[in-house]
Order: sequence, then C-alpha cells, then structure tokens
Amino acid sequence: MVARQLADVGQAQRLLVRDAGRAPELEGADPLVFSYADPDSARQVLEGVKVLFMVSAAEAEDRLQQHYTFIDAAAAAGVQHVVYTSFYGAAPDATFTLARDHFATEERIKASGMNYTFLRDNFYLDFLPLLTGEDGVIRGPAGNGVVSAVSREDIARCAVAVLRDPALHVGTTYNLTGPEELTIAAAADILTAKTGRTVTYHPETVEEAYASRASNGAPPWQVDAWVSTYTAIAAGEMAGLSPDVHALTGRDPLSLAGFLAQPQL
Repeated sequence: MVARQLADVGQAQRLLVRDAGRAPELEGADPLVFSYADPDSARQVLEGVKVLFMVSAAEAEDRLQQHYTFIDAAAAAGVQHVVYTSFYGAAPDATFTLARDHFATEERIKASGMNYTFLRDNFYLDFLPLLTGEDGVIRGPAGNGVVSAVSREDIARCAVAVLRDPALHVGTTYNLTGPEELTIAAAADILTAKTGRTVTYHPETVEEAYASRASNGAPPWQVDAWVSTYTAIAAGEMAGLSPDVHALTGRDPLSLAGFLAQPQL
C-alpha cells in the first residue's frame, strides 16, 4: 500500500523484499531480495538510502535479533532516518509479548544515532474478522476490555504522510488507532450485522486459552503471543483513542463497520 501510494505521487523508492513475487509492480522500482538476518545483504541493498521505512519482520522466535541485525546494517550503510512500524503501548513489561520486542527495537534504533519516527499501530482492524472460528465463535480471555483497532489502510496513509516529508517528523512517536473502542463482544455484534454470519464471543479463562492453543503443537513463544493478544485487551492496554491518524492524513480512520463495508480484496 505504501509503495503504491508513493509511486502515485512520483516519489523515488527502492523496494526491499523477502519475496520478489509479492512485491508490487511499479515503474522504476525493481524489488531487491534480501534478509533482515543477513547483515551483508542488508547493508548492500541499503547503500545510498537516506530514509528507510522499516516494516517489522514476520513473527518468529528470533525476530528481535533480525531487527537488531538490520538496524545495525542500516546505520553502517549511512541511512539517516528510520520510520518504523512499532506497536501501540510498546514497553518492556507490556502484556502483549510481541510489544516488548517492538520496544526493544525502538531502543536499538534510538541508540544507533539515526533519526527516527515510530508508528505505534494498535491491533489491525483487518484482523478482527479472522479471530472467528469455523463455528462463528471468537474465543479468548479479553474479558470486557476494549481495543482501538486500526486498519492497515490507515496505517499506510500515515506512513506515506511521514515519508513524503520526513524531516517534519524526526523524533516523533505516533499512536495509530481507529475511531472507536470495541469490546470483542461488540466487534462480534458488528461482524454479525455487516457480514450476515452469526458471530459471538466466548470469554475464555487464561487457562482455557493456553490449553486450546497449545493443542496444535505451536512453540511456547507463539502461544504466549496468541493468548496475550487477548489478555492485553483485558488489561486495558489496547484502549484509548488517538487523533494522530487524522492529524497525519486529514481523514478520520476507518471504523470496523466502515472497513467491512468496503470491497474486500
């Protein structure tokens, strides 16, 4: 989304990808394949780059080390400014386990000497429909907590706004949320109303959540991440509404109902 929008306004860019087959086809922007975990390839593809839009790596047990390697390579290559997709409420003691990795990544970027801008995204609005099981039930220990989920579309627009004039955003952290605080039960009601499928929420206990998710053989770090998605909501850490999406883009962020009303690609 970001690459296409930058191309639409004539912004020169270099596409760094894990899989060339998934890169958008843009005139004058051939994709370069590399790995965050390979310092030599990372430094090579970053030579001459001044502003880097760094999307967090795919979830993996060694994701933080991948981030460290890539950040160090960026600094060595002479990158001046990193715009990083971080996470809402990133902190060393965040309930959502992966938010701790995002905080550590932010700290590494700060320590590198490069300028930075952090886009702290709440949970993806796009993800909420995917929480529903085959039986139409969303199960998780979210209690009555609320989440201010934000669409990937809005995150992309915010990133483009920063990348078009990065000097205006040096040293700034933006909290990117949707326009509403939703309980999972309320999200289920909206999904029911807008999709025609009956969706309900079953509030699991933490013990039930671990038992149900561990049964498929996933590694402990991944089960912790899955369960803490919900416990972070229950703890109130995904609550709160930020004006930053509107401030950056001039548009109100999408609601869940608005997102569901759009044609789904």
